[in-house]
Amino acid sequence: MGHFTLSSPDIPAGGSVPAHFEFDGFGCSGRNESPALYWSGAPEGTKSFALTVYDPDAPSGSGWWHWFVIDLPADTAALAPNAGAKGGVSLPQGARQIRNDYGAFAWGGLCPPPGDKPHRYVFTVHALGVDSLDIPDDASAALAGFMVNANSLAKASFTSSYGR
Repeated sequence: MGHFTLSSPDIPAGGSVPAHFEFDGFGCSGRNESPALYWSGAPEGTKSFALTVYDPDAPSGSGWWHWFVIDLPADTAALAPNAGAKGGVSLPQGARQIRNDYGAFAWGGLCPPPGDKPHRYVFTVHALGVDSLDIPDDASAALAGFMVNANSLAKASFTSSYGR
């Protein structure tokens, strides 16, 4: 087993997220496109992956889910730029997007309140020991998160920040 890692050519780990990944709405004017992501070194026994992007600094009392993808096949090692578009046409066959906190089944770009300190965005890929998660298509991110954590063999993540 190798070292499980997640990276992006578009977003530097520990650095700032470029502005074009910002949401287009709520006073933000980005392109609302998800970044390219790559992972490697998943543990033996991995049967699928889940990918999450979470802002623990959102002033919601519970953080903010920007993207939640489940049922990524075990042979997946990357997501192309803008794979988080509505409809999931750029995702691998069988993958499902869970509703984000904007209410969409898609990538929801960054949009911290103006004047807030830069928010942290945690990008995580989970190696799962099941082929797919037995949850409804309209499951909440909390339910999906519970099931991901219950079936996780390992996870890899990086954190970047963004403010406006």
